[in-house]
Amino acid sequence: MPLFFNMITLKLLNISYLNKSSYGILVNNNVVLKESLESTLNITLPDTLEELISEKESIASLKSLMSDVSKSTSLDNVPLSQCKLLAPLLNPPKILCLGLNYVDHAAEQGKAPPEEPTLFMKPRTTIVGPYDDVVKLDWVTQLDYECELAVVIGQGGKNISMDDAFNHVFGYMVFNDVSARDIQFKDRQWTRGKSFDTFAPMGPWITTSDEIDDPHSLKMVTTVNGEVRQNSTTEQMFLKIPQIIHKISKVMTLEPGDVIPTGTPAGVALYLKPSPKFLEKDDVVKLSIDGLGSLENKIISDS
Repeated sequence: MPLFFNMITLKLLNISYLNKSSYGILVNNNVVLKESLESTLNITLPDTLEELISEKESIASLKSLMSDVSKSTSLDNVPLSQCKLLAPLLNPPKILCLGLNYVDHAAEQGKAPPEEPTLFMKPRTTIVGPYDDVVKLDWVTQLDYECELAVVIGQGGKNISMDDAFNHVFGYMVFNDVSARDIQFKDRQWTRGKSFDTFAPMGPWITTSDEIDDPHSLKMVTTVNGEVRQNSTTEQMFLKIPQIIHKISKVMTLEPGDVIPTGTPAGVALYLKPSPKFLEKDDVVKLSIDGLGSLENKIISDS
């Protein structure tokens, strides 16, 4: 089926189609696959999105690629509905998460947001796709969700200034910082409680930064079985993206493909009134952020 480009868009996604994994660009609910881009442009693209991000030092270079593509009369494409969406990044260098970075989330705990980022890491083994199941081990009793705007780093660096920070952002996606609260607070540090396999659903694609006018004014909604739990905006972010990138890069070198979830707003299961509503087997959690799409994950038992 031919696909005609009316505009240049860059929503990059990983998919499985006809039992083969690839990546491509989302256009009008169709996916233009890597292989079609290669044959149309007579070029060879990197094997993975991680490599593509690493080899392209700016969004402008990707826009240039798409400009060439848009001059073609048609491209082979696959309907999005026929694809299984995978996590956009399967092997990022780092997943760097922030705690207590939303004013309303800190307030529901009776705390003030910290002036310096409260950082913790999730391993790559937590990653699952936007519609994959999340596994609740039988001995986890307090499973929770956290809707987060994730920043994807495009250009690495050290000691990045706040004025230059947005030049290092490749794009954004939706991220669920799934947490076992009983383990998190038993340990009194957060790594184990947030690092179970399947505890990092992300996607559904990476939207490049130039398509988002203001990442600090996006509506965020979480529902569980259709019930609204989180209903806020990224305006509640305390440390804004330039501050986050600046402060993290003073400590560690940021690399292309790094994922930085920026915190969650109020409404997590732990602090719901009059009592917590933790996730249970067969619950369906849906997280949406304006302009970035949605994740929808079912909770299953390991048994």
